[in-house]
Amino acid sequence: MRPTRWVGAALLGLVLAGCTGPGNTPSDGSGRTTVSAPGAPSAPRTPVVVSGPWRAWTASLSAQEETCGATAHQIVCGTRSGGLVGRSRADGEVTWAVPATGGAKKNGRLVVDAADERAVTGAGGVLRAANLRTGTAAWTQRLPDGTVPAALGAADGTVYALEAPATTYPAQALGAFRASDGKKLWHRTVDADPYTAIAAFGGRVYTTDGKKVTARDARTGAASATSPRGTECPNLISGGHYLVCTGSPYTTQDSFPPLQRLDPVTLSPLPTAEDTGEKPERGLISSDGVLVLYEASPEDSSAGAWNAYDLVHHRRLWSYANTTEEAGLAGGRFVTFTPGNVAAVRGRVITIDLHAGPQATGAAAPRMSAPYAQTRTGEHPVLVLPGADTGHVVVHALTHRSLRSIPLL
Repeated sequence: MRPTRWVGAALLGLVLAGCTGPGNTPSDGSGRTTVSAPGAPSAPRTPVVVSGPWRAWTASLSAQEETCGATAHQIVCGTRSGGLVGRSRADGEVTWAVPATGGAKKNGRLVVDAADERAVTGAGGVLRAANLRTGTAAWTQRLPDGTVPAALGAADGTVYALEAPATTYPAQALGAFRASDGKKLWHRTVDADPYTAIAAFGGRVYTTDGKKVTARDARTGAASATSPRGTECPNLISGGHYLVCTGSPYTTQDSFPPLQRLDPVTLSPLPTAEDTGEKPERGLISSDGVLVLYEASPEDSSAGAWNAYDLVHHRRLWSYANTTEEAGLAGGRFVTFTPGNVAAVRGRVITIDLHAGPQATGAAAPRMSAPYAQTRTGEHPVLVLPGADTGHVVVHALTHRSLRSIPLL
C-alpha cells in the first residue's frame, strides 16, 4: 500500500554523499562493491557534496537500517530507533545520519518526499524529519501519549500521520504537520483502517474505515466529502490523481467487493473495469490511469498474477503470472521481479510496458536484467525506485541486508 504521492519532483542544488567504515558484502562481479558500517550511526555526520549520475553498486546495510526509500539524488533509510540515514547515489555509502534519541523501537514507517526535501520516520510515538538538502535534522514531533504512527503520507508541503493506539486498533486520529518545520497544522478524530495507505493529492487527504471513504481539506482537516452508502472500500489505492477501492488483502473471506473507481471530488462511483474476482493483494496506479493489481487465490496467495486495468476506458489490458507483490512504476513501465517458481528466468528484475503488456514485441517488449545475488527469491528482495530519469532501480535484499543499484532497462 504505497501508492500515495510520497516522492515528488527532483531536488535542486546540494546533493549529498560520504563514506563509511568496513562491512562484509562481497562483489559478484557486476557493479562496484562498497561497504558500510555494521552498526547504526550514533552521531550526526557532516554531509559531503557528490556529483555525477546514478551508478551501479552494491552496499551492505547496518543492522539498524530497516526501511528504505529514494529520491533522484539519494537513498534514505529509516532505522529501528527512528533515525535516518542518507546514502550516495554514486556508490551507496553513507552520506549523512540523523540519529534517534531514546531506546530502540521497531520502525517500519518511512516517507521520503523529494518535493518538500524531507524524509520522515515514525518509531514509537515520535515523528522525526531530516532535511534532504543538508542531511541534518529538520524537526521532531511527539504524538499523543499511547499512540504510534500506523501510516505516513506527504503531499504539497504537508506530512500526514495516521495515529493508532499502541496496543489496539483501529486508528483514532489523523494529524497534519508542515513539512518544513513540523508545525502541527491540525488534528482530527477519525475512523480509519491503519493497514491501508493515506492518499493525498489535489488539496485533499483521503482515508477509509473499510466501508466508506472520507475526503478532508488538506489545509484544515475538515471533512469535505464521503463515499455514498453501499460503496464498499476495505482498501484504498491511489496514484496519478486516481482513487480506487478494492477488497482487503487481510481478509479471510472467499469473495471480495468489486474493483471500484471513485471521483476524487465527490467520491461517487465511476465506471470501472471488471476485475478477476480473485483476492486483491496490492495495487499501483500510473499517472495516465493504468491500475496494476496483484490478485491471488484466497486459499493460496503464494502465486497469483499482476493484472493491468485501464481506468479511463474501463477494460483489462494484460496479465502477468507471478509469485511476488513487490513492484513499482517507472518511465511508463511496470517493474517487478520474475516469478520465483520459473527456474529459467527467476532471480531477475523485469520491466513491462504499461499499455502493451508482457506479450509486446519490438520497442515495447519486456526487458529483463541479469540475475543478481540480491534479486534471488530467498533474499526477500524489495524494490526502491528513485524516480525522475535516474535510469536505475535499487534492490533492497532483506535476508542478507544489502542494497544493489542496477540499470533500469
